[in-house]
Amino acid sequence: MESVSCNTCGNRVLVEKYSEAHTSIQWLDDVDGACPRFAESHTRDGRARVPTCRHLQESIDGLVLSGQIGMSLRSYPVPGRLE
Repeated sequence: MESVSCNTCGNRVLVEKYSEAHTSIQWLDDVDGACPRFAESHTRDGRARVPTCRHLQESIDGLVLSGQIGMSLRSYPVPGRLE
């Protein structure tokens, strides 16, 4: 996984790209404390109204476009395909 910092708030996460559409993000701190976008988005029942932080996603996308983050070469066995 690659270490990535958000260009807006500086929060650092670990990222791995498996395909153009699939990005795995591992938060290193509590998401509400680390990301102002998540912290401000809570509803009265405590759930976040946003599924992701667009600022963090834009930071990751920029690194992918510049070639600083490439597609992962890691592969995992698929259930049912093992012999």
